[in-house]
Amino acid sequence: MADEKREIERKYESDESGLPDLTGVGGVMTVLDKGVVELDATYYDTADERLAADALTLRRRTGGSDAGWHLKFPVAPGVRDEIRAPLSDTVPEEIAALVRSRVRDAELIPLVRLRSARDVRHLVDADGVLLAEASVDAVTAERLGGEGGAAQWTEIEVELADGGDPAFLDLVEKRLRKAGVRPSKSPSKLARALEQTAGRKRRKTSRAGQAPVTAGDHVLAYLRTQRDVLIELDPAVRRDVPDSVHRMRVATRRARSTLRSFRSVLDRAVTDPIGVELKWLAGELGVSRDREVLAERLTEALDALLPDLITGPVRERLASWAEAGQGGARSHVTGVLDSRRYLTLLDTLDRLLADPPLRKAGGKRPEKVLDKAVRKDLATLSALVGQALERPPGEERDVAVHEARKKAKRTRYAAEAATDALGKPARSLTRDMKSMTTLLGDHQDSVMARRTLRELSSVAHAAGESAFTYGLLYGREEARAAQAEAELPDLWQEIGSRVSF
Repeated sequence: MADEKREIERKYESDESGLPDLTGVGGVMTVLDKGVVELDATYYDTADERLAADALTLRRRTGGSDAGWHLKFPVAPGVRDEIRAPLSDTVPEEIAALVRSRVRDAELIPLVRLRSARDVRHLVDADGVLLAEASVDAVTAERLGGEGGAAQWTEIEVELADGGDPAFLDLVEKRLRKAGVRPSKSPSKLARALEQTAGRKRRKTSRAGQAPVTAGDHVLAYLRTQRDVLIELDPAVRRDVPDSVHRMRVATRRARSTLRSFRSVLDRAVTDPIGVELKWLAGELGVSRDREVLAERLTEALDALLPDLITGPVRERLASWAEAGQGGARSHVTGVLDSRRYLTLLDTLDRLLADPPLRKAGGKRPEKVLDKAVRKDLATLSALVGQALERPPGEERDVAVHEARKKAKRTRYAAEAATDALGKPARSLTRDMKSMTTLLGDHQDSVMARRTLRELSSVAHAAGESAFTYGLLYGREEARAAQAEAELPDLWQEIGSRVSF
């Protein structure tokens, strides 16, 4: 079974002088010599180095106290999340799944072997508490597969103890710099090994391209960002990182909205089927998310009530309802991410970005083309808001407000995509649409909350329980929706006074 650890470390170039004395730095009372450890690691990647392109490292290592499989995700400079699995001959499935969005059908093969003689020191305080581990690593790198050569170097590595203060590493670095030790130019041993053992010039791994010029460039840049977010969030969703499902769903919606808003730029005969698949993915990701949001809303509303206004096991019923929605939710989402349909969607997005089906407008200057597309979305939104305000309170208005909310989101995403080309007006419109979606989203959440309260009330009534609290919460939700409806005309008028498209 894999486990996870956050690794905070810094690497430095080293010469024959080795590790300077670090006694007295940041509370270091003693530097303990822990001896030399022999480490042997084989790094895996696809033949075209897809993991290295995103600064991920996957290795099988023997020696030391943590022998096994290690997968590292970059978090920030010097900070990585390390996923560990027990030693085995092949890549464990739980590790392979975390790189599937990048690897897909390609094979993970051994690319580089690193053997290190690690001379370890423990930096401890006056109470014997470990502050950090410092080591001098004599590294031998060998490119596997007959494509390259070998390299050798020595480096210093300082890894913060679990739960330690990262500021301690600043103090260590200050001492190292005084001793003439400088930070490593490579972010990892693997990066250095790939560079120094390459038998041919390594391909550029950055996804960043040239600055967008045409309308098509801007639209594709925004789509590329959403594609990248999907790939990057895939392992976070599998690891059940908080908010990762929501963020992945938003990226899916952004991509779909972009294809719909900019049909003058991209051929819809190609993009409409992709939009269908993006809608499917967003729906699958939302299976448990919508219930989770409602549960949080209703729990907060219940917590705000005075105790004597809560009659019967309302809290227990709400908790059971929420848990029922979560049952199997994670395995369902994981199944979606492992599905052929999802992986095919990622491949399709790659092909779209590599060979975009540009229409004539896609090759033109962006200002007029993107401005027209955003104006079109905004005009449709204006009509929908007007229709919603014309409806009498009730189900018809609820449906109309929901349609306006969806269009406001689409307009927001279109403005985001056009921001680099249109500047301040697009940024202003993005902010305005965010305010609109917040207001209309609260209204829709109220609609869904009232529907849920009716269901819970019916179950409680059938069980002979008091339905008073459900009715009270229903009334408050009804008032929240009415308040949102009352605020909508003024907000829309205010936005209209600022829009300069």
